[in-house]
Amino acid sequence: MNQNQPNNAWHGTEHELAAMTRDLDALHRDVSQPAMRDGLAAVVDGLHQRTARETSRRTFLRGAGAGVLSGVTALAVPSLAGAAARSRAPRGTERPAAFPPAGLSGDLAVAAVAASLENLAIFAYTAGIGAATAGKLGTVPPAVVTFAATARAQHAEHAAAWNAVLREHHRARVSEVNPTLAPVVKSDFASVTDVVGLAKLALTLETIAAETYQAQTSRLSSPAAITLAASIEPVEMQHIAILYYVLGEYPGAQNAAGVPLAFSSTAKAL
Repeated sequence: MNQNQPNNAWHGTEHELAAMTRDLDALHRDVSQPAMRDGLAAVVDGLHQRTARETSRRTFLRGAGAGVLSGVTALAVPSLAGAAARSRAPRGTERPAAFPPAGLSGDLAVAAVAASLENLAIFAYTAGIGAATAGKLGTVPPAVVTFAATARAQHAEHAAAWNAVLREHHRARVSEVNPTLAPVVKSDFASVTDVVGLAKLALTLETIAAETYQAQTSRLSSPAAITLAASIEPVEMQHIAILYYVLGEYPGAQNAAGVPLAFSSTAKAL
């Protein structure tokens, strides 16, 4: 990094940034996309296998005698009704809708949070591209806009993948941005005036997303969900590496001694 350059200056060259973006896109198409497809296919296959087992079990129960099945159902209904009554809040004490949406837990809760983070990244990159092309961020090298558009497209694929997981489980897709981070991101974006400010905001978002994947992958129970999360996190890390280059801080985060960190953290994970 040139020490004579101001802190808010664009660092690097368009040629190198364009090359990094091409490599990012090629690696995504050749490695990340096939891994994502494998993860989604495993989700679908797992559901089909479970459905087949449940269908077989229901057939067995019907063959064993409708009276037994009726008895099980009769015992279950009061329990469900009681749970519903206990869950109703008194009028006037309702709380704001929680996130992840009610009824989602485990892997599906992670899927919802992941989709909301990807949606927030799409929003941020879209707003940044709009501000750049409208001349609100000063001089913006075209290669920066190309990178932003490439990253946005990849985040859109990630969001679609997590929503496909929710759809296969007959849950509603997540179209909103993450409600925990959205107010902060929108407030910070309002104060962005140049390329460096935009890159710093994008770096924060990408870091939170990558560290969230890092933290949550170990908590996922389904091998299919683990495969999907593990196929997405490296893409976020590639975005981070390129953003460090834009900021003149390549190869990335460093410790107190100035040595680049070899492993990703989870300190900023949701």
